[in-house]
This record gives sequence, structure tokens and C-alpha cells, in this order.
Amino acid sequence: MMEKVFLGKRIAVSLLLAILAGVSGPTFAAEVRDIRIATTETGTRVVLDLSAPARHQAFLLDDPRRIVLDVARSTLRAKLPAAEGPITQLRSGTLPNNGLRLVFEVKGPVSIATSMLTASGDASHRLILDISGPGAASPAKTVAVTPAAPIAIRPAHAPSESGRDIIIAVDAGHGGVDPGASGRRGTREKDVVLEVAKALMARINQEPGMKAVLTRDGDYFISLQERTLRARRAKADLFVSIHADAIANPEVSGSSVYVLSDRGATSEAARWLAERENAADLKGGIKLDDKDPVLQGVLLDLSQTASISASMVAADNVLKALDSIGEVRKPRVQQAGFVVLKSPDIPSMLVETAFISNRDDERKLSQPVHRARLANAIFSGIELYFQVNAPDGTRLAATRRSAGAQIELR
Repeated sequence: MMEKVFLGKRIAVSLLLAILAGVSGPTFAAEVRDIRIATTETGTRVVLDLSAPARHQAFLLDDPRRIVLDVARSTLRAKLPAAEGPITQLRSGTLPNNGLRLVFEVKGPVSIATSMLTASGDASHRLILDISGPGAASPAKTVAVTPAAPIAIRPAHAPSESGRDIIIAVDAGHGGVDPGASGRRGTREKDVVLEVAKALMARINQEPGMKAVLTRDGDYFISLQERTLRARRAKADLFVSIHADAIANPEVSGSSVYVLSDRGATSEAARWLAERENAADLKGGIKLDDKDPVLQGVLLDLSQTASISASMVAADNVLKALDSIGEVRKPRVQQAGFVVLKSPDIPSMLVETAFISNRDDERKLSQPVHRARLANAIFSGIELYFQVNAPDGTRLAATRRSAGAQIELR
């Protein structure tokens, strides 16, 4: 019997080491060292200077109209240029397999083409994205890519033939008898984060194929574990908790984003295994109550590892979006053992929108316009994450598959 248990533990450790090896550290094949946008006779050209050749793909999406350029195993080392021509907005994000995603929002219908130029002389490797408008000739020596007819998406958030909505649980921290942190002017964390959460919910609900649910919609107390339970009951695909930090040093300001730490994951796995009534409650359908203890631990660790990995990608996109509208306190996603992040089956993040203990941050948090900017930035990161990671069976996944031809250079 002891040999069987020992063998089971060895298998468990081997599985976990294999998974952790796949997510432990990013490896990049190329750096994007510069991005330039220029107007040409046939349209607009975007040039990416690369340190090495890179596989890529480009495609078109609607509502809003945008061009998506994915560059495999690459990292961004350049500042994003100002939008011009048909491009109205440019943002970047991280792909799950250490890739870079660039999203160009455009004014109207466009066609796109890409080409790869190898380094020669003083010129580096270059990835070219050509954008042409209706009636314009396609740029020479490229292959035009035009979108197929997209699946119609109804604004109403209800199941349809094309799939279900993506559900985002938006959690306003604190509430009721728990006011959270307070600013020097008396601004209470529980109040401003509820307003940010409501603004984020409204923005998410404007996006076809997405729906937000609030863990609290008023000034009342909810336990930390009840918040995650409400997200699970709503069958949430992502959990986002909104807070406003405080610190003794009033000079400290800016935003930060957190996901669960490994230590928090371990303690939560132990709690889940101890509470047998929760053993079959994982959203992913993993049933644990009929498994032996060693296998239970393996399955739960697999789920938690995948959840933390997905959380990190989503949180990184949100952090970059927040950085575009103001100061970010921590330039990288942080990890900690926050109780509300400890769901082993739902990717989760905690967003510290600002330091309410800082005079300027407190003033901005009191302004509806700034709270809306925060909500829009958080939404932008969430949207970018789900463009790549739309769950199977959702309307966004169905639209993503049919929303345009893709090209890939190998």
C-alpha cells in the first residue's frame, strides 16, 4: 500500500513539474525594437523593426473594426507610436505562449497584407503591415486578406445559436461595516471602488458577447469567500476585484494588479480538499469526491496552475492598459495570497486602481470622468485577453473563428 501511495505521489510531482516547466519562464525569439506608421500612396504602412525573423498572423475583427497582428514568441521593447491615417487607436497585449499582440482600431472597412523583410546592411528584420481602404489598390508584392462575412451578434445578453456570453464577475471590494481604506479628504475606498465596478460593468455590457455581474451592487458587507462563491454561481469566466490601496507614505501613487501566489494556491488547495462538500463544485467539471486523495491533489493542482497562468496573462493586459492612462506603481503583475483570488477554477485578478492615501489619487478617484477612464482601461485589457482566450461555446469564440481569413508566415 505504501509503495502505491509513493508511486502516486511521484506521478503527481512529475505532472506538476511538467506543467510548471511550461509556464515557469518566458522565452522570446525576437524583440520588437521600433514601430513606425507612415502614409503611402496606397494607404498606410506599419513597420515593426525586429531583432530576428518571427512567425506572425494578421486578421480583421468587427464591432469595433480593428486589425489584430500576432507576433509569435516576441516581446515589445518599443513605445507605441501615435495613431494616424485610418488607425484611431493602438494597443498591445501578451499572448499565452510568450507572444505579442498588437491591436489597431480603424475608422472604416479596410483590407490588410503583411510581408517579412530580412535584415540587410544597416536595416534590421522588418515586419510590414499594409492597410488599404475601400477602392484602393492592394500594396505590391503582398497578399491581401479580407474578412469573411461575420456571424451576426445580437446586443442582447442571452444564449443564442452562436453560443453563450462570456461572463465577467466584477467585485467591488469592502462594503457595509468594512469601509476599506480612507483618504485624507474622507473618501472611502468602499464607495469609489463600487462606482468603478459599476462603470466597468456598464462598459462590459456594451460589448456584444460579454456580460458582467456584480458581487455587490450596494453598500453592504460580503465575506471574502462569498464573493468567489457568487462568481462561481454566475458561472464566471473571469473574476476581477476592484480596490484602492493605502500606505503610510502619502507620496506613493499609481495602480497595480495582483494574481494569486503559489503559497496562496497551496493553502487554498488544502482547504478545498478538506471541504468534501465542495469537491465536485469545480466549474470545469472536474469531479473530485470519487478520487483517492493523491489524485484529488493532482487534479486540483492542475486546475489551480492553469488558473494562475491564465490570470497572469489577463492581468498583464490590464496592467498595460492602466499604464496607458496614468502612473503604474508596479510595472509587473504582482502575486499575493488574497482570499478573493483563491478560486482554483476561475482566472482571477485584483486591481488596485490607485493609492487613496495619496492626495492626487484620492482627488482623481472622486471624479466620475477618471473612474470611467479606469473602467475603460480595465475593460480594454479584459477584451484583449478574451480575443485570444474566448472559451469554447461562447459567441466571441464563434465570431473569432469566422471573422476573417488569417495568414501565417512560417
